[in-house]
Parts: sequence; C-alpha cells; structure tokens
Amino acid sequence: MRTKTRQHNTRRTNPAASDRPGTTRRHTAGRPLVSRKLPIVIEAKPLPASPNGVNGYTKALRFLATLSDYERLRIVRYNATNFDLDRMRTLLKKIGNPHDQFKSVHVAGTKGKGSTCAMIASMLQAAGLRVGLYTSPHLMDIRERIVINGEMISQSDFGHLVRDIEPVVGRIKPSPTYFDTLTAVAFKYFADQKIDIAVVETGLGGRLDSTNVITPEVTAITSLSKDHMAQLGHTVAKIAEEKAGIFKPGIPAISVTQDPDAEAVLRRVAEKVGAPLDITGKSIEFSYRFESSRMLGPHNRVCLTTPNSKFEHLAVPLLGEHQAINCGLALSVIDRLKGRGFPVSDAKAMEGLGKTTLPGRMEMLGQTPRVIADGAHNAASVDALMRAIGQHIPYDSMVVIFGCCADKDVTGMLERIAAGADKVIFTRVESIRSADPNELSARYIEAYGKMAQVANTLEDALAIANRAVTKEDLISITGSFYLVGEAKRLFASRLTNGTNGASVRVS
Repeated sequence: MRTKTRQHNTRRTNPAASDRPGTTRRHTAGRPLVSRKLPIVIEAKPLPASPNGVNGYTKALRFLATLSDYERLRIVRYNATNFDLDRMRTLLKKIGNPHDQFKSVHVAGTKGKGSTCAMIASMLQAAGLRVGLYTSPHLMDIRERIVINGEMISQSDFGHLVRDIEPVVGRIKPSPTYFDTLTAVAFKYFADQKIDIAVVETGLGGRLDSTNVITPEVTAITSLSKDHMAQLGHTVAKIAEEKAGIFKPGIPAISVTQDPDAEAVLRRVAEKVGAPLDITGKSIEFSYRFESSRMLGPHNRVCLTTPNSKFEHLAVPLLGEHQAINCGLALSVIDRLKGRGFPVSDAKAMEGLGKTTLPGRMEMLGQTPRVIADGAHNAASVDALMRAIGQHIPYDSMVVIFGCCADKDVTGMLERIAAGADKVIFTRVESIRSADPNELSARYIEAYGKMAQVANTLEDALAIANRAVTKEDLISITGSFYLVGEAKRLFASRLTNGTNGASVRVS
C-alpha cells in the first residue's frame, strides 16, 4: 500500500488559483476555454401543510425557542453541566430509546462534516437503503437538519414529535437544551420511519455532544483545525481530544491526514478505547488529482483501494481540493460499512456519489452579477474556499462580503480573506454572537493596509458590491452559515419577486 496521499496536477498550476488566490490578474491562465456548465437547480417546495399541521409546527418552533440554544448564546461554558450526556440519555430513555432502534455512522471534525455526511448518505441511498441524515446548523428551515432519503421531515411530523416530547423535556431537571431536544426528535423520527441507517453529524466537539449516545457502525473524523477554541481548546491537539471522544470500543474509526499533533492524539485515544483506527492516504490507499475536461470543466478525481473496494478516478461532486479529501473519507466509511454487512456495491456507491448536492457550500445564488455563498466559518475553511474559487471559477476581481461570529478565529479568517479578496465589505450576521463589522474593518485595515467598507445589513452590502462589479467579477458571501442562510432567503425572495433571475447552484 502507498503510505501517503499523492496529488497530481494534469495542467500547469495557475498561481492565481493556488499561492496567490486574490490577485487582480484574470483567473483563466492555463485553463481550457470551455468552462464548466452550472446546472439550474429548482428547489422543491414542501406541499402546504394542513391548518392543524401548520399550527402544530408553529407551536413546536415556539417551544424550542424557550430552550437553551448554545448555538446562539454569546458565551457557553463547555463542561459536563451544560453538555450532559446523562441528561440526554434520560430524555431518550423516556421516549423509548429510539437511538437503539437503527444503525448509524457518526461523523465529527472541524470542517467538512456536512459535506462528508452528504456524500455518505447519497451513496447509501443509491444502494437502496432507507437513510436518515441528521446535520446542523440549518440555513433556512430547521427541518433541513432531519432528512430521510433527501426529504425533510414534514411540518406535521415535526410538530407532532415536538408536542409528544415537550412534556418529557419539562419533567427533566436540568432541562434538556435546544440541541438535545432536536436530536431526540431526529432519533425518534428515524426510529418511527424504520430507517436502515442514519448518518449523524456531531454538533459541538464530540465527547460531550448530544449525539454521542449512539453506538455506530463506523466513526469518522474530518479535517481538524482551530474552531470553537473557547470551548474545545486553543490547540489542535486539545481539539482532537474532544473530537476523538466519539470513538467506541471495537468500532472502526477513520480519519483523514491530520496535523501531526492531532493525529498523535487520535491514535492515542483510539488505542486507549480499543477502536481500530485507519487514515486515508496512509493505512488506506488514497490519492487525488485536479484536472479539467470538456464535460465537467475543472474538477478533482479520487482513487481509493482496499481489499473490499476499488474506486478509480471518481469525479468529486463538490468543488475544491478539500472536498476531494472529504470524498476519500466518505468512500472509506462506505468500505467499512461493506465489511460490516451493508449491501453497497461499488457501482451503486459511485452512482450515489455523483448525485451529491449540498446547499451553502460553493453555492451560486445569482448570475448577474455572479454571487457565490459558502458557509466557511474558520480560517482553514476560508482558505479552502479561496483556493477552490481560484481553481474553479474564472473572474477578474472578487468582492468578499464577510460576517462572522465573535468567538471564531477572526485573526486567521481575516488573513485568508486578505489573500483572496480584491475588495472586502464587512457586515453583521443574524446572531447575538455576531462580530462588530466596524471592529472587523478596523482590524483588517490595520493588519493589511487595505481599504474595506462596512454595511449594517447584508442587503446593503450587496448593494455596495453590485455598484463595484462588472459581469466578469465575482461576489463571494462567507464567514458564517447564518450569513449564508440570510443570503439564501434574500435571493429566494428576489426570485419569487422576479427581480434577480434564476437561482443556480454549483454541484
């Protein structure tokens, strides 16, 4: 087996797409003249619910709003009091331990969790399995978090489940949190719907996360970097310790190649727990390369080989080098599931992989001007975004609209933005944890000597950006899933009103 990941470039590297992703040089050097076609995606809208369903759904949302929501609080202490698995186990026990009624895959990590989960779920669904997918956060609709075979839970089912769980939540002290309750709703829904397997993404961390009550078939750790440092620690080693908390005795664990300190922690925890750990690109033979073709345009291809699987030259369905790494992890999970008796052929896995789509990641919201949105919310993710844009989207100049939460690695994100953006407009995100855009602008100007503008709202920021760009330029909205969700709602409203043309998604 090969011992390390190989990356092959089939064309001359464009410096504007790698080392210098933000120069004003037109980003088409060394690129074929045929550009990748972007499919128009018309998102299906749920059928109107019955009056009782709407009423129940509205009541459910009101109840959830009364619970402690650590995703939105400014300061959260990461301890066994706030993140109490015994409280979660009590809640689940009182509703029949639904998490024991289905098989699962558990995914933790800093970046790439949602993408990896989406690819795993799509491959399993193509194999004919009934697949639950539990992810967070949502962009526009809370029901995005709870999905079976690509379909969100209905408003009626969501309302009924919350109504049934509400009195149970009220009797538990201390009271379960917003995320506890949503997780219980998801697990109960999956059990009631008799799914074959659930793909479960952790929320914060792993060790104390509400989802860490399941006994999965496989655990997976995506790329680790600095995020939620106030809760998880200020080094990747400490963060790795928390993420590795999902490892279980005898359960296969898989990771991508990590920072050496993080990898050492993962290996130590896996050995202590008794979880067999493999790493794509090391103990699992894996490679990827960037290429361009007339049909697909610029894209990545991956190869992964094990005794049970042979995936050769598969096109990665999501854009960016980081997605090639996520794809390798997803394929490794499928391989381990095959080894545990799941009927997934290589052909069906490849078919499902090609159908993977994921809102809020390199999503093209508008074409005139071109507007792309991505939920990159830490330094590593912003860096990956800047590189992916440079590789896949030709442009003359890029305007970045940026807003983030104050508890993030702001310094690291600003550094990556400075490397990629020709112009930056700072704005506020829809969260109490939002960083002050005026402070962001001041820090950016002081650190990099570049001019920046401030807008109080995303709509104002887009108005400023629209006046500054031509049809050859690009507007990128990033820094927070809250900001991306707001952007999607804004463009959906414009589409409804017929003011911004068709919505297009890069997939």
